[in-house]
Amino acid sequence: MKIELHKISVRKVIVGYKDSAEEGVVAFGGKLDIRPKYQREFVYKGHQRDAVIETIKNGFPLNVMYWVKTNEGNYEVLDGQQRTISIGQYVNGDFSLNNFNFHNLTDEEQEQILDYELMIYFCEGTDREKLDWFKIINIAGEKLTDQELRNAVYTGPWLSDAKLKFSKTNCAAYLLANDGGQLVNGSPIRQEYLETALSWINNEKIEDYMAKHQHDKNAEDLWQYFQDVIAWVHKTFIKYRKEMKGVEWGRLYNSYKDIAHDTKGIEEKTLKLIDDDEVQSLKGIYEYILTDEEKHLNLRQFDHKTKRKIYEKQKGKCIWCKKTFEFEEMEADHITPWHEGGKTDSKNCQMLCKDDNRKKSGK
Repeated sequence: MKIELHKISVRKVIVGYKDSAEEGVVAFGGKLDIRPKYQREFVYKGHQRDAVIETIKNGFPLNVMYWVKTNEGNYEVLDGQQRTISIGQYVNGDFSLNNFNFHNLTDEEQEQILDYELMIYFCEGTDREKLDWFKIINIAGEKLTDQELRNAVYTGPWLSDAKLKFSKTNCAAYLLANDGGQLVNGSPIRQEYLETALSWINNEKIEDYMAKHQHDKNAEDLWQYFQDVIAWVHKTFIKYRKEMKGVEWGRLYNSYKDIAHDTKGIEEKTLKLIDDDEVQSLKGIYEYILTDEEKHLNLRQFDHKTKRKIYEKQKGKCIWCKKTFEFEEMEADHITPWHEGGKTDSKNCQMLCKDDNRKKSGK
């Protein structure tokens, strides 16, 4: 990892300063992405912003900043985004300090600000080196999410196109996943839609996928995959319910997309499970229907009073091995399992030692 400290004047940094909202904020003659396209907007509050300008006006040291060198030879601000934007906004005349805009200052005062030297580390290295380093220094201000850190590393045409599709307010991915009901958690501008799609397509090995496709001309493969997942969800589960939001649809699609499903039967089974008082997790219904694994339903468990009552009735003996155990050494078991119609009540409860309970349940 190569890290070099540079002293660069405010004058040079703010050359070409331009804030285009979600299209990004640039400066340094167009070579610096202060806030890349479709990244969430970090803006200091008034007193924080004013403190940055006061620090510069008084010639006090401002905390160091970190710029990442891209493969194209440009830079992205990794740390120092709010400070840099505050400086750019002030010199640009977007706000005043103590009732004075930048253009109201004397020439000498303006020159003092423009000549102020910012301490900036230029960072470059392998993708893995940069990602590890960025995670270490991501300790102050508005912390970057894991996906924002990855975006700072794997820059290129593929990422630019992926952000356009997944990271913009009301982007194509957001509109698709919310057509008929929200299926994906999070916000595009926080990179959560992009992160979700990447985790789905490559079984959560996001960095491997981004490294492999970094220099692709576009992110069309990821976008097509995301469309296929959403279409499969709507085809398989014909009625939307709010509990469908945030289910790991991509993982389920990867495993079950080639299996023919009785959609009418699935809807009937869904209604039956919703009506079942034993089922505590309605969100888990969708995984259960596809996997047949009861753990997703978070089925009702016997309460402490019921377990204690049955323990005393059995005089502390395990029903299977007939040995005596302390209460804490035993577990409650459904005599008739849930999938055979068993309920969570005292009539269907027996106490087994932990070993026998695991043998019975196949754990």
